[in-house]
Amino acid sequence: MSFKIIVDADACPVKSEIVKAAAQFHVDVMMVASFDHRLAPMEGVQIVQVDRSDQSVDLYIANRIAPGDILVTQDFGLAALALGKKAIALSNRGQHFNDRTIDFLLDRRHEQAKQRRGGKHSKGPKPFTDEDRHFFQHSLTKLLRSLQEISQR
Repeated sequence: MSFKIIVDADACPVKSEIVKAAAQFHVDVMMVASFDHRLAPMEGVQIVQVDRSDQSVDLYIANRIAPGDILVTQDFGLAALALGKKAIALSNRGQHFNDRTIDFLLDRRHEQAKQRRGGKHSKGPKPFTDEDRHFFQHSLTKLLRSLQEISQR
């Protein structure tokens, strides 16, 4: 297969699941993190460490992602950039971002930021569960299987 999996790895809780699925389907993996989130070497994974500035990971990924690549991120803005480059974007919880949903998610993020600036505090995301981990692994495996079938036609 001629695509790769790129991971926004700073706060990614499913790194081992990504590595396992990628190995099963012989797909290259690139994990990008800031120096504040040191990544241990992993077999078959290209580790990229970038500087600590706020958007360094996003900019590195945005400049290297290609059509057909798979991006794993929980950042809606980065997911939108990937979709604009004809890549596939998947959340850490296994949600597929697409052109129909990303606008809603970005708008909701903007509204929540406005509310926070106005003094309203929200609960934040739900804690990551084993069920979330299982759903992610299932979603990624299903996606890789379908891409493999397409490439074999």
